[in-house]
Order: sequence, then structure tokens, then C-alpha cells
Amino acid sequence: MPNIGSMHPYVVHVVIGLLIAGAVLRLVSLSGKWAWTSPAATTALLLGTIAAAVGVKSGVDAHGPAERVPGARAAVVEHEELGERTRNIFFAVAALELAGLALASRRRWFHLASGAVGLVGLYFLVETAEHGGELVYSYAGGVGVRTGEPEDVGRLLMAGLYHQAMLDRRENRSDAASRLFEEMGRRWPDDAEVQVMAADSRLRDAADPAGALSAAERLAGTLEDARLRRNATLVQVYALAALGQKDSARAVVERLAADNPTIARYRALADSLR
Repeated sequence: MPNIGSMHPYVVHVVIGLLIAGAVLRLVSLSGKWAWTSPAATTALLLGTIAAAVGVKSGVDAHGPAERVPGARAAVVEHEELGERTRNIFFAVAALELAGLALASRRRWFHLASGAVGLVGLYFLVETAEHGGELVYSYAGGVGVRTGEPEDVGRLLMAGLYHQAMLDRRENRSDAASRLFEEMGRRWPDDAEVQVMAADSRLRDAADPAGALSAAERLAGTLEDARLRRNATLVQVYALAALGQKDSARAVVERLAADNPTIARYRALADSLR
């Protein structure tokens, strides 16, 4: 069979939607109030079970890169086992639904059994989804590597460096934060946003206002994005203030405030430098 690992994120959402809808509709149908809910439940459960089989296959095909992430193997294995158990439970539900279609005289009993087994299946479905979310968001399983595109791997690395640097900054590990932002600046020299962050880090983390000022001044004249220009200008302002050049800092921020009259904090910053 072909490798369908790249389809896993799409398939699992279809599985979750169909199986939850089918199981809930089956329970509602047992009240006998809405006749349409019974055939709707059967349809959703049968389609959801087929999708679950495809979901397990796609998950098995996708597990390699995620499993090789250091520390992630146990989470991958647990997610796979839960997915297989959920699929098997809904195989039983589907069999009960098909038996109900074939044996009309005992249909209600099969529907009662389907509703009961479906409740168990829902529990395992939620557990499987929760562990899948943990694998993606806590272990970065599949993030950046699902498509196989180098650019996606680069974005994954950038995100990891950024979040670790911000954590280091919050926990007062300035040297570590500075090294990570510097590494980002080296790796992505043509990324304007990264370069502005690196300049800001030279001021905040490396305590190098002269270096931050030089970097920000080089950037300010080349940036097309208005937000990034404002951020680079603010780096200049704070660097000048840190160097004791308050008059120059005030002149720069006053121009910034005049160009952006709706942003009150620029005027407040200018006033604080008087």
C-alpha cells in the first residue's frame, strides 16, 4: 500500500468528527423521538470506522520521524496503541450497526449494544486525540517534517530557538538568550524580522547598546514593513538612551510619534526622555 503518512492530520479530524457524531446520534436515536437520527448514526459510524482504519494506517506511516525525536518514542507508541484500540472498538460498533441492518427484528437490541460500545469507543477516541495533541504540541512530533520540505524544518528550528531564547530571557539567563538570538541572526541573515530581534537582543540580553544601535541603524533604512521599521527605530531609541544620548533618543522617538500619531506610547516615551 502507498505511504499516506502526510494525510494523517487531515484524516484524524474526519475520524473524530464522524465517530463523535455517530455515537451521539446513536444514543439520541434510542429515545425514539427523531426517526432520522438512527440512519444518520449508522451512516456516520460506518464512515467514521472506515476513516479510523485509514487514520491508523496513516499514523503508522507517519510515525518514523516523530519517533526519532529524542524523548518522544514512548509518547508515539502510546498514541499508536490507543489509536489501534479505538479503531478496533469501532470495528465492533460497525459490526453491530451492520447486524442491525440485516436483522430488523432485533435491530433495537443491536442499537442498544452499539450505543454502549460506542460510549467506550468515545472514551478511547478522546484519549487518543489527547495523546496525539500532546505528541504534536509537547514533542513537536511531525511539526516541520510532515511535508519533507527543508523550509519547514528551518521554520521548526527558528521556532525552537525563539521560544527557548524567550524562556531564557524570562528566567534571567541573558547570556543563553543572547547566544540563541545571535544564532538566529547568523542562520537567517535575509530575514528582516529575525535581524530586528537579533539587534534588540544585543541591547536587552548582551548589554551591548553600541552594537544594537549600529545594527538597528543599518536595518531602519532597508525595512519595507512598517511594523518592523517601528521596532528597529525603538531599538535605536533605547540604545541611544542606554548610551546616555537622551537628546538624540528623544529626537528619534519624537519623529516616530509624529509619524504614528495614533500610537500614544510613542508620545509617552518621548515625554519620559525630557
